[in-house]
Amino acid sequence: MLTVNQNRVIMSAKVEIYTWSSCPFCLRAKALLREKQIEFTEYCIDGDNAARMAMTERANGRSSLPQIFIDDQHIGGCDDIYALDRAGKLDQILYS
Repeated sequence: MLTVNQNRVIMSAKVEIYTWSSCPFCLRAKALLREKQIEFTEYCIDGDNAARMAMTERANGRSSLPQIFIDDQHIGGCDDIYALDRAGKLDQILYS
């Protein structure tokens, strides 16, 4: 659902990102989300092997970081979210 509040678009997509605090790709992916003013939930899993295993299972075997989900749909990592944005598909996913 998409609503407009005082000339500001508010999206209802649930965005989640699994990160490590010092990961440059994680920082880059979060920068894109912030630039687009997208609210997200971050799971910083530094050294948490159980959380990493859970993320890997959720990400269909992908264990690299970051891993990004929108409305529980696996989007992929940093390169994937930037590719979606360049293709104009990220906004479609977020605002559909």
